[in-house]
Amino acid sequence: MIKVVLDAMGGDNSPSEIIKGAIKALEKSKDISLVLSGPEEVINSELSNYSYDKERLSGLDAREVIGLDESPVMAIKKKKDSSIVKGMKLVKEGEADAFVSAGSSGAILAGGQLIVGRLKGVERPPLATLIPTEKGVCFLVDCGANVDARPEWLLQFARMGAIYMENVCKIKDPVVKLVNIGLEEEKGNALLKETLPLMKRLKDINFQGYIEAREIPAGDSADVVVCDAFTGNVILKFYEGLGSTFLHIIKSGLMRDTRSKLGALMIKPALKEALKSFDASQYGGAPLLGCKGLVVKCHGNSTSAEISTAILQCESFIKLGINDKISEMLTADKELLKDGNEGNA
Repeated sequence: MIKVVLDAMGGDNSPSEIIKGAIKALEKSKDISLVLSGPEEVINSELSNYSYDKERLSGLDAREVIGLDESPVMAIKKKKDSSIVKGMKLVKEGEADAFVSAGSSGAILAGGQLIVGRLKGVERPPLATLIPTEKGVCFLVDCGANVDARPEWLLQFARMGAIYMENVCKIKDPVVKLVNIGLEEEKGNALLKETLPLMKRLKDINFQGYIEAREIPAGDSADVVVCDAFTGNVILKFYEGLGSTFLHIIKSGLMRDTRSKLGALMIKPALKEALKSFDASQYGGAPLLGCKGLVVKCHGNSTSAEISTAILQCESFIKLGINDKISEMLTADKELLKDGNEGNA
């Protein structure tokens, strides 16, 4: 039985959509148990609307909530009775396997490192997310945790991303690329120029050089896209903004006049099916890779469908032993790079 702690007070739609998502997850899998973190009376009031397996769902009374406008590190240190801090402590103490929240991104990232802690050998845990492409999905690593990065961090991001895609998404030998402003090796900033030769030395990873941001949506060039969090977050936010704008333009065009409305009725089934791949709810949340226990960040406006998927995502991650695979490969990489540096010396 895999135990997941769910922040009942995180996100724009808490607690109703969060708890609804929890109930959905329990119905979909018999191998998980859930702990809802938040004010006891609030959780119990919402649960009274559902029938559920009471042996697999319990509450963790947490009286405080970390707001979006608070300093993440200070909030983590001061609000010991918050739903995020108390939930993460269960993971740290080994009483739970994973923590899921749609709350403050900064608090979740800070808590992941300060409370849950890093796996041995992990320099910095990256936040990673699946983004839709024309051919399926690709994994964007890092998209929010480490605004400034070092070459050795990007190497670990690439390794962790490849492990996730191969095991969780079942993509054999996933193609890994670094985001750059061009494909030529001489292009890029100092970080990329230092990282490229190191990436080429990694074994058992399908690294194929650079990728420009415009190639990502096509989905036929890379399965894992690696970058620092500043670049990754810009890509992610632009992706989300362009997607919503594109949908708005389509809807406005189809509703322009009677003729276009009639045409919209004819193409509606095909259009709905085509746009299904851009439904964020099917991808779950963004895992903070490299922590001792799994931490997953969901969109702030997550619905019950996204929360449910994120919980089931935790089940797959734990059952597949992703953290063990990460630790094993990072240890091997460290020895390889060490031997290479000694040889160059």
